Amino acid sequence: MDRQLLACIRTFGCQMNERDTETIQGLLAQEGYRFTTDIKEAQLILFNTCCVRENPERKVYGQVEMLRGAKADNPELIIGICGCMPQQKEELTEMLERLTHVDLIFGTHNIHRLPELLHRIKTTGERVVEILDESGEPVEGLPAHRESDFKAWVTVMHGCNNFCSYCIVPYVRGREHSRLPKEILREAKSLADEGIKEITLLGQNVNSYGQDLRLGMDFADLLSELNQVPGIERIRFTTSHPKDISDKLILQLARLEKVCEHLHLPVQAGSDHVLKRMNRGYNREYYLQLVDKVRYHVPDISLTTDIMVGFPGETDADFADTLSLVEEIRYDSAFTFIYSPRKGTPATKMPDQVPEEVKKERIYQLIEVQNKISLELNQRLCGEELEVLVEGTSKHDAHFLSGKTRTAKTVAFPGSQDLVGQLVSVRITEAKTWSLVGEIV
Repeated sequence: MDRQLLACIRTFGCQMNERDTETIQGLLAQEGYRFTTDIKEAQLILFNTCCVRENPERKVYGQVEMLRGAKADNPELIIGICGCMPQQKEELTEMLERLTHVDLIFGTHNIHRLPELLHRIKTTGERVVEILDESGEPVEGLPAHRESDFKAWVTVMHGCNNFCSYCIVPYVRGREHSRLPKEILREAKSLADEGIKEITLLGQNVNSYGQDLRLGMDFADLLSELNQVPGIERIRFTTSHPKDISDKLILQLARLEKVCEHLHLPVQAGSDHVLKRMNRGYNREYYLQLVDKVRYHVPDISLTTDIMVGFPGETDADFADTLSLVEEIRYDSAFTFIYSPRKGTPATKMPDQVPEEVKKERIYQLIEVQNKISLELNQRLCGEELEVLVEGTSKHDAHFLSGKTRTAKTVAFPGSQDLVGQLVSVRITEAKTWSLVGEIV
């Protein structure tokens, strides 16, 4: 090879997108590429996009537009857009018209074809656009280029069947397709052989895993199988839809020693009126009973959630219901965000859209309530000894290491770099709103 091929990939959105980027990097590595964070030295620049909210979309357009001059100066530079944004027909049309300097556009269902698409660009010099509406059966055996040597994401299923009224994901990622259990287990065993200690199982709704396969294996069974893989020491999963959590799965959470005591359980709202308009498939009472059941069987579990404010038709009383639910459940932390209209979803056409200033006022109130709870729960951990998987140097203090507890709490503590990737016992000495400080026991 005459020169070093460098690729820069910018990833927006969820963990599914980040996992897709690992596959993209794996495919590119096989083509001779190495990776850089410096966009100016790359011969290939890819934007792996998200369309769940408006802000990431605006960022993509802004960043791609800024490359117009670089493309004019270097016609051999390849600029590409992939991920969820191009899966929307209206968005794709706008991209093609606005971003004329982009060479490559592909979707979430044809990542495996990236080497061939790049070859076509290099041999013809023409723009290549390939978007598949459906993924079909998951493509197995694709390479992955991971940043970590000790933890990994494992996709167990693609797509979503739920059609929440605000969400674009089912339209861009397609219907649910579960991977075969034998393929997931093969991947987990291979990861363990590579020294991976912690795996996080990914799916838009992992609780409905296996329903499309009709093999008699559900998500609880899959966890049980993975729990037996030698070398894997921790198992996490996300995301769980509340309406699909079974009693069997809750019992597995309590029984399986490798499955971490953390459950991300998106509630979205605390008002029955709003939940119904969201098409979430459960009400407030059901959700509260579900939390009680989980905490009965797993008393030390850490609960996190997603909460949206400003959904169309949300009244002051509805928002008060959300605040009261947060105060009653006392989540360890919450991803809070303002409703963002998405073209093609039913919520966009709903009457009684909430004014922006009201949305902002509500999100500030919600964050204040949740931060107070998060701090109080973290303060209770002072003096406790917790198992921490050391992930690297703390982002806030180069003299400290940082890692995660089984309950997904971030802990910073003094220690040497040779502990990275190890499980250590840490005594908590200080609590902050979003993290803990400790010392190795």
